[in-house]
Amino acid sequence: MPSRELGARGWTRPWSDDAGGACVEVKRLADGRVAIRQSTDPEGPALVFTPHEMTRFLTGVKAGDADFLL
Repeated sequence: MPSRELGARGWTRPWSDDAGGACVEVKRLADGRVAIRQSTDPEGPALVFTPHEMTRFLTGVKAGDADFLL
């Protein structure tokens, strides 16, 4: 979904690194879903996940299930 449809306020950067400002930004939506977008493209697309999807994703990352991507 286009990020602009989610409003300009409320986006945060949960972490940052030395990637030249290329970070992800997240926003909790009123219905509990979570939106994620690229900080260098605030008008670009956002991925929107349900609370269940975010829980499964974060649990998998913490367990090392995505380590093969590094």
